Amino acid sequence: MNKIENVQRPIILFVISLILSLPVAGLAQEGNQSSSAEEKLQAQLQQLVQRFEAQNAARDFSQADATLGKALALKDIPTLHYMRGRVQFRLGQFKASVKSFDAYVNAAPNAESRQWERGISMYYAEQYKRGAEQFELYQTFHDQDVENSVWRFLCMVPDTGVKKARSVMLPIENDRRIPMMKVFEMYRGTATPDEVLKDAERGTPDAKTLKGRLFYAHLYLGLYYEVLKKDELARKYIKLAADESLIGHSGINTYMWDVARVHWERMQANEQEK
Repeated sequence: MNKIENVQRPIILFVISLILSLPVAGLAQEGNQSSSAEEKLQAQLQQLVQRFEAQNAARDFSQADATLGKALALKDIPTLHYMRGRVQFRLGQFKASVKSFDAYVNAAPNAESRQWERGISMYYAEQYKRGAEQFELYQTFHDQDVENSVWRFLCMVPDTGVKKARSVMLPIENDRRIPMMKVFEMYRGTATPDEVLKDAERGTPDAKTLKGRLFYAHLYLGLYYEVLKKDELARKYIKLAADESLIGHSGINTYMWDVARVHWERMQANEQEK
């Protein structure tokens, strides 16, 4: 999505500050024992969130998930559910991820329109109707994100088919990221995959910039070919998007890279089952 990946760091700092600002109970009313217990709880939560931060940065998602589970067992802090939903998606635990995002939205309903990650988890959990509704809601928050329109299309296809989903795609006029408008045209049926790849080279970008553009071209070409039942081409482009050398690229949202990775791993697992 059209996001800055390092949003995770401010969220973690916010959670730590929230923990530190929790009221220390009973300084006058309940005495020092209650105060000490609350201070101990705050310290435990802060330690767990900082441990999660290190594990998440190291991409040790299993441990990160376990750490957030321990923190939530101590205190039900809504933002921890959001963070856990992201981790669980990266682990391929799609239904658990949706459940965590739902818990966050239930506790913080004003945040629901921003939850594009929730929509992606719903897609992979095969909760297609809910996923489409989430992307429709996100459109009210940010209406110039081609990826949002595409994911809503992908959620609609299983129920309506390609033709119907294509005809009612959420309108996008000015996603300034190259080649996203050409990607949008391709999903609408007015541009070809070759035109998407050619557009990625617009303006003779340097090698690093081109890599970032091609990641998005490859990811959405792969998803496009998959809904068209062109499995060989779908595998070709998803594999390119899931290239591990792209981790940490400044022009690629790392969460979206993980979407490509998770999708590629699912493709490989399905192939082994055949």
